[in-house]
Amino acid sequence: MKTIHVPIIIETDEDGVFIVSCPQFKGCHTFGKTIDEALARIKEAIELCMEDSHPESLNTFVGFREVEIVQGV
Repeated sequence: MKTIHVPIIIETDEDGVFIVSCPQFKGCHTFGKTIDEALARIKEAIELCMEDSHPESLNTFVGFREVEIVQGV
């Protein structure tokens, strides 16, 4: 059995629901009422995506950055 590490992004929506996505796989995202629930669900979603994906078709995750935007000049 092989262990891999993949990046995930965690956000909250206006209702406080945790939205989790894995940019390594196209369309791989889910949600949960708690962060633990969302993390458990994204692991399941990633496992399902891995069943349908070939390693050469994966997106390449480069990194995360913030940009500065000035509002209301």
